Amino acid sequence: MASSAKQVVEVDGHRIALTNLDKVLYPEDGFTKGDVLAYYAAVAWALVPLATGRPATRKRWPDGVGTTGEPGHPFYVKNLESHAPDWIHRGTIAHRSGENTYPVVDDLATLTWLAQQATLEVHVPQWRFTADGEAGRPDRLVLDLDPGEGAGLRECAEVARLLRPVLQGMDLELFPVTSGSKGIHLFAHLSGRWTSDHVTEVAHELARSLEADHPDLVVSDMKKANRHGKVLVDWSQNRAAKTTLVPYSLRGTTHVHAAAPRTWEELDADDLAQLTPDEVVRRLERDGDLLADLAPAAARRDALTRYRSMRDAGRTPEPVPEAAPARGDDDTFVIQEHRASRLHWDFRLERNGVLVSWALPKGVPASGKENHLAVHTEDHPLEYATFTGDIPKGEYGGGHVETWDAGTYETEKFRDDEVIVTLHGGKDGGLGGGPVKVALIRTEREKPKGSQGERWLIHRMELDPAPVADQPAPEDRPHRNARPREPSAPSTAATPKPMLATAGAPLDPDEAWSIEMKWDGVRCVARVEDGRVVLTSRNDLDLTPSYPELQALAEHVHADSAVLDGEIVALDAKGRPSFSRLQQRMGLTRKQDVEPAMRAQAVQLLLFDVLEVDGRATVRAPYRDRRDLLERLVDGGGPVEVPPVVATASGDDLRGAVDDAMATSRELGLEGVVVKRADAPYRPGARSKDWVKRKHERQQEVVVGGWRPGHGRREGGVGSLLVGVNEDGRLRYAGRVGTGFSDEDLDAIAARLAGHDRRTSPFDDVPRADAGDAHWVTPALVGEVRFAEWTDDGRLRQASWRGWRPDKRPEEVVRES
Repeated sequence: MASSAKQVVEVDGHRIALTNLDKVLYPEDGFTKGDVLAYYAAVAWALVPLATGRPATRKRWPDGVGTTGEPGHPFYVKNLESHAPDWIHRGTIAHRSGENTYPVVDDLATLTWLAQQATLEVHVPQWRFTADGEAGRPDRLVLDLDPGEGAGLRECAEVARLLRPVLQGMDLELFPVTSGSKGIHLFAHLSGRWTSDHVTEVAHELARSLEADHPDLVVSDMKKANRHGKVLVDWSQNRAAKTTLVPYSLRGTTHVHAAAPRTWEELDADDLAQLTPDEVVRRLERDGDLLADLAPAAARRDALTRYRSMRDAGRTPEPVPEAAPARGDDDTFVIQEHRASRLHWDFRLERNGVLVSWALPKGVPASGKENHLAVHTEDHPLEYATFTGDIPKGEYGGGHVETWDAGTYETEKFRDDEVIVTLHGGKDGGLGGGPVKVALIRTEREKPKGSQGERWLIHRMELDPAPVADQPAPEDRPHRNARPREPSAPSTAATPKPMLATAGAPLDPDEAWSIEMKWDGVRCVARVEDGRVVLTSRNDLDLTPSYPELQALAEHVHADSAVLDGEIVALDAKGRPSFSRLQQRMGLTRKQDVEPAMRAQAVQLLLFDVLEVDGRATVRAPYRDRRDLLERLVDGGGPVEVPPVVATASGDDLRGAVDDAMATSRELGLEGVVVKRADAPYRPGARSKDWVKRKHERQQEVVVGGWRPGHGRREGGVGSLLVGVNEDGRLRYAGRVGTGFSDEDLDAIAARLAGHDRRTSPFDDVPRADAGDAHWVTPALVGEVRFAEWTDDGRLRQASWRGWRPDKRPEEVVRES
């Protein structure tokens, strides 16, 4: 890989352009970008299972790491770049400062794309995203041994040896990893029972205790200045917001090294040192992955060890795969009638790539008046969910197996000692076709003598009550944010509705087209008359009380009256429109709410068209003339701006002009561009192909028609929203949205949905798995989501909540191309 020319490679079915392969990123060692890509390709099979499912923070060195005298200039990256391929999986986390959308490194293709961006280090937290896109409980503990001046790897190894028996006393085995920089990372696999706060508290106490016993060697307080000759036991990386370098990741050090797992025998060696990439690759080829029992994916492969040990694939028709398949959706169940030496029923739930299994000697209880014994047995492969047939006599479980019922389930709890699920079986299945809620509760941790597994009990629970009666249809009652327009309207003239752009329509190169930046805000039409300003949304809501600072527009207009088209935006610290910041202002109408919100977050009105001047309509004039008029009519300043047209082009120049504008928009962190036909009139209220919008990130307006309860920290409230879009005259179900919310957002959503309850689903095609515990609401409210793609069955994949759109009506919401 020594060529500087662009190369296009196919990785995991994705085409990736690789450039500057001979660029030296480690000058001291002559290690090039091509070498970085080759290394990550060689170790991906071991690295990816340790990173998959986790938000990845990256550290990039576009200009290389530098030399001893002149270090490079790295920077951390959280948000996935807007130009990243759609196939990269991602997850969203709400921080105090806003939302970040992170890549999830779950395949070689993603790792390759990141390395192409000069990513050398990949950092992840100790938790993985749940199926709903939320931060799960940590599945590993980490202690970072960081040597101070005068200490080194030998002292870190000594501290590691002191910690190992302490953790073993807690039934935790430590896996040592030389960090590739100065110290050692110690990892331990966790069951997922404890929260990040709990794990952090335990790790902190471990560090403090070790410091108390060995004050000359260990320090636990990161604020202490006197660390000379000591090792800091950094416990803080167990916090949910903290990250740790992924094992096998490169380090951005002057000489190229990589984080690598080590044996405990190696830690005893006097010549213990950090490893080079070549050494790591050779060790992997020779010894395999020393962290196989730490990585969740590897743990899933090993979950079938006991199952395989009890079966001979040559003697039984049962599936005996070499490894568990990739994790599914954790929503499949099967109950099998098993006529072995004794009749019993095998109850199996898909979890983490296997079927977690219990044997029920008396089956599922018919009612909540009785509990039945459930014996927890070995995990089974997913293929067993469809197995029927005869296991030969003399083999383990010999007898006839057939399906008693099968379907999907929803999880309320899934812990080491308690499982609560709602089952949706087949119409002719043994459960009777309706939803059945059961709890499995462990009663004994140890296996009774002569038993194949731990004793649990299974209990049949009452289903949650159905939602209350239907509410009036949306047209029968006013919108909750609607206000009478008369008090603030200085004129009785009707305000025109704004013209709308079409997503992704083709551009006729024989026409001249003008290109504007697309602004991420709320569309409004502003009427200026008699020194007053009235702001109206595209669905006729009066926005005037919400944005009092925009009354300043009257001072910037050189006419007695005017009607102008524009976008209300809120800017972030870098001067970029932020829809999440605008959410702080949207929907507020009371003065006591608006004034503090205005002090906390100002807004601007960005104007891009003029519809009327001094009572004369201008909508029939071509766009180029209206823009010229707008720039002469309005002076920018304060909260009012007239952003310039980026370019006007036609013919062979058109495509390049649009591409350049999109690149500029991406660099500025904007949403995209709007391309307008220069000769086009203004068409009030119409969605026209004379205006074409191009976005970097896929977004979709949605109608909220229901919600599902949350679990964990969301328990007792809204966990996810059920949304839809209008298609062929029907409100079609578009899927669940379970990410992109802060706790405050969820509280506000619950309050907003209160009073909108209805008994039945407003959608006509909701899967049973999503409808089981749904609370339906009248489809009167519109929101907006970002998403990866539409699935073949019309669902939004990886949808993340952006916020409410009170400026949109439900009937306007259609699937955008």
